[in-house]
Amino acid sequence: MNLFLNMFKFASTPFLPTPVAIILLATGLLTGAPAWAGVFSVTPVRIYMTPRDRAIAVTITNEGDTDVVLQADLNAWSQQADGTDQQSPTEDLILSPPIIKLAPKARQVVRLALLKPADASRQLIYRLIMREVPEAVTSRDKTIQVPIALAMSMPVFITPPAAKREMSCQASPATAQALTDTLNVSCSNSGTAYAQVREILVMRGAQMLARFEGGSYILPGARRVMSAKAEQAIAPGAAQLNVSFDDGKSQTFDVMIP
Repeated sequence: MNLFLNMFKFASTPFLPTPVAIILLATGLLTGAPAWAGVFSVTPVRIYMTPRDRAIAVTITNEGDTDVVLQADLNAWSQQADGTDQQSPTEDLILSPPIIKLAPKARQVVRLALLKPADASRQLIYRLIMREVPEAVTSRDKTIQVPIALAMSMPVFITPPAAKREMSCQASPATAQALTDTLNVSCSNSGTAYAQVREILVMRGAQMLARFEGGSYILPGARRVMSAKAEQAIAPGAAQLNVSFDDGKSQTFDVMIP
């Protein structure tokens, strides 16, 4: 999968959430005129390894018409009990080379390697951040501009055969009203591997009551609350949650909507 990063103005570009986060790194311009960043792509955008893999190939492509310099940062990725992401620098992994300079339209294959022994019982989870290193430029009116830099944040999963997600989900009204058109679906992962929820259907027999669509990661030991929207008010009673994951599998949970 190839994600193409276009250039954006800082003031008008929204933040895009994970699984692939496009982050604007430069905080502003030293002059009034806008400056532009380079354009690059990374393949794959999610990296899967097994304990037997010594390294995996990652392809970086400069999609633009000017040189681009990129630097790799590697973070251990975890979540608090409420699903809040936490990242911290790690030396468990190395990307070789860690700094890449690419000519226009050039492509380079780099290697991501695990330096520590893999865990046989649980998944090791990281994030690889490819960060553009922009240079200040001088415009024709001799004012200095700081370009808007882009970064890509890609999850890295090192998964032994024994690591599995273990999910439990429940639903409750989003408001205290007797009837509501929104349900809060709370899912917890007590397993040893990540889960990514792609869709939740709240069913009552053959009738669909509400639906959630997204890409929410739930790491081991964490819980997330997702909002399932309905087209009309939902009455209390028994229902089923059909939860679909990124690997194409699904689980059904019997719930009682109070």
